[in-house]
Amino acid sequence: MRATWNGETIAESDDIVTVEGNAYFPEAALRRELVAPSEHTSVCGWKGTANYYSLNVDGATNADAVWYYPDPKPAAAAIKGRVAFWKGVRVEG
Repeated sequence: MRATWNGETIAESDDIVTVEGNAYFPEAALRRELVAPSEHTSVCGWKGTANYYSLNVDGATNADAVWYYPDPKPAAAAIKGRVAFWKGVRVEG
């Protein structure tokens, strides 16, 4: 699968875990030069606290478009070390 935004591939991998319709890519597949840490967090009752990255591609920013669970609850252990996308990021494959 491939995640793209603003004409650029953000992540690409065949090792995908799907949870609640979201494709979680291995964090190693994420192009680090295109992301910056965000202060934003959110809480899911069964997954835990999500942290975010913002995308920076060709001078455009997509705030908080990438999320991950640094310490997911046991029920969500399969997504530890993985990232997912939203806010206009296209995931195909």
